[in-house]
Amino acid sequence: MEEIITLRNICKIRVRYAETDKMGIVYNGNYLTYFEVARVELMRNTGLPYPEFEKAGYQLPLVESHVNYISSAFFDDLLNIEAILNFELKPTLRINYNIFRDNSTIATGYTVHSYYNYLLKIPVRPPKIFVDAIKVARKKNNKD
Repeated sequence: MEEIITLRNICKIRVRYAETDKMGIVYNGNYLTYFEVARVELMRNTGLPYPEFEKAGYQLPLVESHVNYISSAFFDDLLNIEAILNFELKPTLRINYNIFRDNSTIATGYTVHSYYNYLLKIPVRPPKIFVDAIKVARKKNNKD
């Protein structure tokens, strides 16, 4: 059985006025943007910022997403977005998310990504640069 490596990160986002709809609630599509911010920060904390991943010739195109809306967020709310990666040597990568306001969960969800070599224009298995970064991050987290 393959080893599963779990990494998590929490980042903060303050809701901007432009992210709300006419009812004063965060527009539903913005939750996927919040997921993206959390995902990019998670990668940065692995030691492999997304721009470096792209410079190496890879991307993580989105192939599936889901958001479960539990409660609303409003202008100027401070949100904590948790990204949880359960890494396995599979052709896709799933990241789970929890969005909290004042310690209450307001949304959950996930995104699924494929690994893509954009120089060759083909999907690939998890690249070595990514696997190595995940393993280093796990060791670092185990020391903390």
